Amino acid sequence: MAMGKGELLMWTYKKALQYPINIKCTDPRLAKVIISQYGGPDGELAASLRYLSQRFGMPDQNSKAILNDIGTEE
Repeated sequence: MAMGKGELLMWTYKKALQYPINIKCTDPRLAKVIISQYGGPDGELAASLRYLSQRFGMPDQNSKAILNDIGTEE
């Protein structure tokens, strides 16, 4: 895609890791534990979504704000 005069790129995509890694041996059991902690029923994503959905039932703005903050931090 050609850019005209005065146009700027919004962002560039570089397919590279932020930190270089060197895996010498794989551990499927550890990988399964890590994935379950992130995306399983007791994982970070599930906890975050529970906090964010519970805020809709709160009676006042302060409790909604607290649950919103906890959910976004989780």
